[in-house]
Amino acid sequence: MWLVFTLVTTLLWGVAELFYKKGSHEDKKYDHLRVCVLVGAVMGIHAIFTLLTSDIVYNPMNLVAYLPVSLCYILSMACSFFGIRFIEESLADPIENTAGAMCSLLCVIFLGERIAPEVWVGIAVIVIGIIGVTQMERSSDVNRKQRLGKRLAIVAFAMPFCYAIIDALGSFLDIFFLEMETSPLVGVTEESIELVANISYELTFAICGLALFIFMKCKGVKFELPKQKDKMVAAVCETAGQLTYVYAMSGNGAIAAPILSCVCVVSLLLSRIFLKEKLTKKQYIFIGIIIVGILMLAVLEGE
Repeated sequence: MWLVFTLVTTLLWGVAELFYKKGSHEDKKYDHLRVCVLVGAVMGIHAIFTLLTSDIVYNPMNLVAYLPVSLCYILSMACSFFGIRFIEESLADPIENTAGAMCSLLCVIFLGERIAPEVWVGIAVIVIGIIGVTQMERSSDVNRKQRLGKRLAIVAFAMPFCYAIIDALGSFLDIFFLEMETSPLVGVTEESIELVANISYELTFAICGLALFIFMKCKGVKFELPKQKDKMVAAVCETAGQLTYVYAMSGNGAIAAPILSCVCVVSLLLSRIFLKEKLTKKQYIFIGIIIVGILMLAVLEGE
């Protein structure tokens, strides 16, 4: 069954990326905040459901204890939601998925960990792809600056990189938070620590979503729920994928991890088919290089 859950997770997250983009509009100033509100609402519902149906005793202090990690993940997603208002999903998602490589580099730099030569090759492949994509962004083939203006075009293109860096920092912090010996989480066991961390993250996202909803109401921003169907579908798929991910990794994680890394491939294909996104041939080549590097790291990590 773990293989089924792995494939379902990959598809769910790929569909979530598609609907995040489909529900984002560059001419609507607060659209990325609307996404945050809906994701927070769905995650909050899921967290409460988990608390009611599981037998763990949850200490509310874990909201504070896990806050540094939660904020990293929430802020990274907010950057992603802002970026995809202006950037093609098929361009943004592969860049965002380099977060794993960045986390590996953080472990080398700050923890003194050694990584195999093959992993360095995978990281080098990703770097080559990123440099290529960046150079293509500057080329005359891309008209984003003409459409958005120079400043906004630069900020928008930076968002996938911001996501990758901040998400990598969250994953790096998780190394300490999900180890019993170093974790500041309260009242956890080896069996419950990951569940408690996820509940803390989801509840924090719900609180942030509520705060953003109040902010938009104070600003007089309309939030018409029937018009947010695409965002809602994305939020549900995101949270459902998070649930099936647990079962996917509980089986053969060594095989599940590389399959799950194909989310960016699924996202690219769905964006091309349903959103009719078109990039230049050179952009597709360098995006392909990034994906190859990501898959290399996923396979090597699973060995």
